[in-house]
Amino acid sequence: MDGPSTQCGLDVSLAVIGGKWKPLILYHLQDGPTRFSEIRRRVGGISEKVLIQQLRELVAMTVLVRHDHHQVPPVVDYALTPLGETLVEALVPLCEWGNRNRAEVAGMLQRSSKVASV
Repeated sequence: MDGPSTQCGLDVSLAVIGGKWKPLILYHLQDGPTRFSEIRRRVGGISEKVLIQQLRELVAMTVLVRHDHHQVPPVVDYALTPLGETLVEALVPLCEWGNRNRAEVAGMLQRSSKVASV
């Protein structure tokens, strides 16, 4: 990884999970191997193309492992690696924070969108 290193490892973490979809994908894989179609269903709003791209990147970063069952029709599932499991453990507190503060953040977002439209 290039670039300046800091005392905080957020630069390392964000290099792996940066973006809108990767944290959600990882969260939905914490209960074990999950088929592609199930991931797409759980992560609402993601296109098939973007999901494929994000999964490939997570596999390349050794956070996920892809298992092709070599059958017809094709069956492929994804699972967390041990490294991925530790990453999901780090994401769980963020999920909890979001649940605790959902209403307040929704209100802030609503107010900021009204200000932006003026």
